Amino acid sequence: MRRTLSGTAGTVRRLRLHSAVLENNLLGDPTDRVIDVYVPSGQSGAGLPLLVDLVGYTGGGPAHTNWKNFGENVPERLDRLIGAGAMPPVVVAFPDCFTRLGGNQYINSAAMGAWADFLVAEAVPYIEQEFRCGGRGRRGVFGKSSGGYGAIVHAMQRPDFWAAAACHSGDMGFETCYLPHLVKMLPVLAKAGGIRAWLEGFFARPKARDEDIQHLEMLGMCASYDPDREAYMGVRLPLDPDTAELIPERWANFRKWDPVNMVERKGADLVQLKALYIDCGDVDQFDLLYGARRLSRSLRRQQVAHRYEEFPDDHSSVDYRMDVSLPFLAAALSG
Repeated sequence: MRRTLSGTAGTVRRLRLHSAVLENNLLGDPTDRVIDVYVPSGQSGAGLPLLVDLVGYTGGGPAHTNWKNFGENVPERLDRLIGAGAMPPVVVAFPDCFTRLGGNQYINSAAMGAWADFLVAEAVPYIEQEFRCGGRGRRGVFGKSSGGYGAIVHAMQRPDFWAAAACHSGDMGFETCYLPHLVKMLPVLAKAGGIRAWLEGFFARPKARDEDIQHLEMLGMCASYDPDREAYMGVRLPLDPDTAELIPERWANFRKWDPVNMVERKGADLVQLKALYIDCGDVDQFDLLYGARRLSRSLRRQQVAHRYEEFPDDHSSVDYRMDVSLPFLAAALSG
């Protein structure tokens, strides 16, 4: 239900794209992908900036265009913000990047698939051609949690492609946000008989418990950052399953994808962006606040302009923070 009728409703059009770069992916995920695209009321999309929404783990882009109880979905939020004059009109795309392991980090992986290439080489060009929107200097990417991770990593890797980015509560500081959960998962895997047995049991269960989803997410991180094509679904652990000791060469593969480490190599490239927004709740239950602070500190040291905010909340149900980030990105891309 819409919380306000102050904005005239825009339209959401559903596109379907066959991906060449996802063909023959190790997980056997579908290569035909849905992309929902929001266009503001009274607009065709032509000449408008383009924002791409990357959703968090266990989600797919179209989840953000679905009806939402006691609140707004993202198109309704955009209707309100644009209708009230709080932000200029933009086209917003919601690509489905869900995987069998429950989600995505939006990077290229030998196990998960070439998801960075899917976005940059296939999805965005297709959207821009269909709606005559975006283009160089007029594209932004935003997301929360794993989507926030994807947004900040895309900004660092491809500042020539993206002109603005917003990272809400993004995965970073892997020692604090991942390692405790990886260790907690070890006895669960041991009891099940290993990674393959646990995954097969998970897929066979009629109901997934919250703790099961957390374990699945950790296995997805392994397949994203340190994939092994010879292992079941590409998953191997970065620590010894018996002693929980880190395996140096495997953990090194994780660390090179950690934004707090990437920024030391790529941070200077972010000066090309028109806008960079980062935030995190001050009681984030996954301890992402500490990584966010480290990232912002590094950006300040490198004199990279950005907007960093901490807000009084945790990691859950914080879509309201888009009321801050989306106008910031849209204004920068419309200038």
